[in-house]
This record gives sequence, structure tokens and C-alpha cells, in this order.
Amino acid sequence: VQLVESGGGLVQAGGSLVLSCAASGFTFGSYAMGWFRQAPGKQREFVAAISWNGGKSYYADTVKRRITITSENAKNMVVLQMNSQKPEDTAVYYCNAAGSARVGDTLLWSYEYDDWGQGTQVTVSS
Repeated sequence: VQLVESGGGLVQAGGSLVLSCAASGFTFGSYAMGWFRQAPGKQREFVAAISWNGGKSYYADTVKRRITITSENAKNMVVLQMNSQKPEDTAVYYCNAAGSARVGDTLLWSYEYDDWGQGTQVTVSS
């Protein structure tokens, strides 16, 4: 499994970034794909996911309406459009195949593979 994230950088609060992930080593169209992030001193957390066919997308409450996830199955790529960035979005962003489990009314997302890429750093200044 190889996951290569790119597109991060320094952006002012309110600005936008587009992150890309190129995936290989598994059957891309067989999995949902997700973005996760890890801020300094915090655990890695779910950001967004998109179904295997790109038909449905899911977002953490903290990023809903500010972030859009899309996928290009023909290119084995998943893209994260990040708008209205906030300082609390500062983190290293990672992509991975993703799986979900429903607990009551909540859909919980987790990653499929332990082989993470290097991630891409997003820093939002206030």
C-alpha cells in the first residue's frame, strides 16, 4: 500500500487549500477513501470520507460545510477541498482507505491500512 499526500501549506484564516492523495497497492474502487488529520499532541482524527463509487460523502462535524471530498477512481486519487480555514484546522493530513461502523445514530470512521503516507502539513495562521 502506498499513499502519497500533497498540497498542504501555510494559509491565513479564511483561506483555502486543496489536498490530493494518490493511492496504490490496493483495489482503489473497492474501498471508501478517507482523510484523517493529526494535530500536535493530539490523536489522529477522522476528517472526511467518500464512498467507493463517489456517490456519498461524510464529514466530521468540525469541518462540515467547509470541506469537500471528491475522488477520481480512474486516477486512484482523492481530493480534499478546504475552504474557510481556521487555526484549529492546523494538522498533518493523511489519506487512507476507510471503513465505517454504525453505533446508534452515529457513523464512526476508521482507517483500513496501517501503512500511512508521510502526510501533508496544513498550517492556518490567525
